[in-house]
Amino acid sequence: MDIKRTVLWVIFFMSAVMLFDNWQRDHGRPSMFFPNAVPTKTAGTAAPGTTTPGTQPADLPAATSGVTAAAPGAATPPANAAAQLVKFSTDVYSGEIDTRGGTLSKLSLVKEGDGKQPDLYITLFDHTATHTYLARTGLLGGDFPNHNDVFTPVPGQTSLSGDAKTLSIAFESPVKGGVKVVKTYTFTRGSYVINVDTKIENVGTAPVTPKLYMELVRDNTPVETPRFSHTFIGPAVYTDQHHFQKIDFSDIDKNKATFEPSADNGWIAMVQHYFASAWIPQQGVKRDIYVQKIDQLYRVGVQMPVQTIAPGQSANVQARLFAGPEEERMLEGIAPGLELVKDYGMVTIIAKPLFWLLEKIHSYVGNWGWSIVLLTLLIKAVFFPLSAASYKSMARMKAITPRMQQLRERFKSDPQKMNAALMELYKTEKVNPFGGCLPVVVQIPVFISLYWVLLSSVEMRGAPWIGWIHDLSQQDPYFILPVLMAVSMFLQTKLNPTPPDPVQAKMMMFMPIAFSVMFFFFPAGLVLYYVVNNVLSIAQQYYITRMMGAKKKAA
Repeated sequence: MDIKRTVLWVIFFMSAVMLFDNWQRDHGRPSMFFPNAVPTKTAGTAAPGTTTPGTQPADLPAATSGVTAAAPGAATPPANAAAQLVKFSTDVYSGEIDTRGGTLSKLSLVKEGDGKQPDLYITLFDHTATHTYLARTGLLGGDFPNHNDVFTPVPGQTSLSGDAKTLSIAFESPVKGGVKVVKTYTFTRGSYVINVDTKIENVGTAPVTPKLYMELVRDNTPVETPRFSHTFIGPAVYTDQHHFQKIDFSDIDKNKATFEPSADNGWIAMVQHYFASAWIPQQGVKRDIYVQKIDQLYRVGVQMPVQTIAPGQSANVQARLFAGPEEERMLEGIAPGLELVKDYGMVTIIAKPLFWLLEKIHSYVGNWGWSIVLLTLLIKAVFFPLSAASYKSMARMKAITPRMQQLRERFKSDPQKMNAALMELYKTEKVNPFGGCLPVVVQIPVFISLYWVLLSSVEMRGAPWIGWIHDLSQQDPYFILPVLMAVSMFLQTKLNPTPPDPVQAKMMMFMPIAFSVMFFFFPAGLVLYYVVNNVLSIAQQYYITRMMGAKKKAA
């Protein structure tokens, strides 16, 4: 029993330390285990494994101060005009395209509520004095147009209206190095995938062989996530050779980023809580992949060689840009492996089937809150035999606790005799001191996986349950669920055997209060899961204990 308590105390201590470390990172303070690296001083230093773009643009675009908004259908500005912002809107997007580079500099995701759910709105791409997140392209291999040059908007529609299925917005570059670029964004109704067509025209007198780069650029501004939780934010690379490779900002700082440097398949992405963006080039086309930090901004991109273009000829490069929510089924249909941006970490192999089951339940009940309740009930039913073994063991331990205390008092001056007497008692009563722990340990990976499913699923964002719970991804506004959580933990503590050590006993009674403070800041969906799990555990434990008591009286 002493060993069991020691193990539990070690787990409790480690959990407390990790929670404190997550709280530190959540508030922008250094982590105890993952300290922030000193920023790289040399701009443009490539991480190991990257293909350094020898003639990449020297500077990132400046902030948009002084940039004016272009009206739809405005007259073509002169070549030396200042950059403008072309506003556009579709049924799922509202944003701005900067004529400097024809860069998608602001992209807000707009989703109207259905009466049960609120309107959901989030700005993904943005370029302000305090935050930068961009999707941009350009040419390498000569003095060709890139993301620093001011493009000219091609007159046309800038909003998806009526019965139109698509919206195309085009930009023309100035002629540089005998090359002109026409960049066209095509938006499709109801889709978070943007088709990007880059037409490269050789208007000079000599053949050219440019390279096209496509990249995502952002700072490491923290993304809003639930307190006491840590979700990944940063670049990711997917190839058939190495599949999904996440890259921490700290690894880029230390030039320790590892990823596949070249491929003819896959995609590159920027990942954050609930949302992601990804450049998806055409499959079968050779590309070099790079990840860098320049001027406090991080970028992940691909370089793709373009065929030699003769004078008077042109070449088109097609690519897709995804920017939207990490909805697993939608991502699966866009590109191979793209669903992995919804990151479950090390428990993916268990978490994906759990989410599939949660989705199936939701397809019948139509409410994510009740789906969580039913899934928790189903998991508890599956693990009932293990839980029953655990609760029976704890009931036996609780029954012999007074005798154990007597033995400790009798042999307190002789630990060797005390341990021998306790082992004899366990043998006589057929009690395994670890019997209550081992069945619980088997279930831990499943419950941790379900935690990550609920934490990572954007489907919970804006999803109501009942009454006062209007958004399962936000904390309970009236803290009713956290209070129920604390009460259920307290009841569980009372049902478990009382530790012989008075200090341990007081700490076990204090634990529900300590943990409930943390749950006050958890998303309501997570707290709902824990409350339902605890209530079912209490019911199981009470039933089994009562049944054992009845059998003992009958005997």
